[in-house]
Amino acid sequence: MFISFEGTEGVGKTTLIRKIYDYLVSLGQDVVLTREPGGTPMAENIRSLLLSVNNEEKMCNDTELLLMYAARAQHLNQVILPALAAGKTVLCDRFTDASFAYQCAGRGLSEEKLQLLNDNFVSKMPDFTFWLDAPIELGMTRARARGELDRFEQEKAAFFEKVRSGYETLSVRHAERVKRLDASQTADQVFAQALAYL
Repeated sequence: MFISFEGTEGVGKTTLIRKIYDYLVSLGQDVVLTREPGGTPMAENIRSLLLSVNNEEKMCNDTELLLMYAARAQHLNQVILPALAAGKTVLCDRFTDASFAYQCAGRGLSEEKLQLLNDNFVSKMPDFTFWLDAPIELGMTRARARGELDRFEQEKAAFFEKVRSGYETLSVRHAERVKRLDASQTADQVFAQALAYL
């Protein structure tokens, strides 16, 4: 099974993924834990480009989108597809839904651009997606508590409200796959919600 985890900054995706990873391993499953952008050495290099705060040159929205998909193509072909072919469960911190939420809903890029990339470069979608949803201010407070903010985390609250509404759109459009979890609860409560779906 291919499971992705989505949400805005500071909603607890990393914590939940680790809990589910430990749970599935305890059941004897072979599990691969990975993330986007990233997941391979080359894709991690692209991640560094995407997240670094570059005050000399502002990254244009199309560049951001294309870099995301360059990293995704490498990740999909080198990690996700081989793992699934070997019968492993893949847990991925973000996937294509993040591109819809951040680049389309957040940045205002057209869905047609995204669909073109998905049609040509994404041969496998998650079987199941957990959307961790929490009020933006709560997530940003948690993100700030972690330390220095990356390029995305430095965005204004209004941007993240658009991203959050993008995820809400996806949860309606793909209700059979995308499941909302109340991420304002404790880590154990969020895990219990996820376990009920699993």
